[in-house]
Amino acid sequence: MTRPLLLIAFSGLPGTGKSTIARALAGSIGAVWLRIDTIEQAIRRSGILRDRIDDAGYRAAYGVAADNLRLGLSVVADCVSDCALTRDAWRDVGVDAGARVVEVEVVCSDRAEHRRRVETRSSEIVGLDLPTWAEIEAGPYEPWDRHRLIIDTARSSPDNCVATMLAAF
Repeated sequence: MTRPLLLIAFSGLPGTGKSTIARALAGSIGAVWLRIDTIEQAIRRSGILRDRIDDAGYRAAYGVAADNLRLGLSVVADCVSDCALTRDAWRDVGVDAGARVVEVEVVCSDRAEHRRRVETRSSEIVGLDLPTWAEIEAGPYEPWDRHRLIIDTARSSPDNCVATMLAAF
């Protein structure tokens, strides 16, 4: 039986567990894992853009996702995707490639736990400065205006989150 072609587009505030779940999900379904933080940090290291990265990482990721989808490979897009513009762009990439698009918002409903994660985590990506709790609280994050799968990591292990997602697909 052939697996359906999927574009699974993650969104959510930093520190909610997106990358942990996205990595595990991609491995479990044999999908390409596109992590915006990795792409953006590589762009910074290139020396082309040092300060404001704007949408360069997202635009690069859209292109890489489209290429992989056209090859018949499912893609897990791991990013904050804090506004309708980026969420729409991910959906368009998937639809244009003929993939089923699954939009996922990862949340941590326990504010104290979310803050603890943010304040105690370290970056796996060399040179990446992680946002502080104050920056996360102050940063923009538009509410969703359409259906998406919501995964709450406050009291659920990454394995349980992945199992919930697989059951929903």
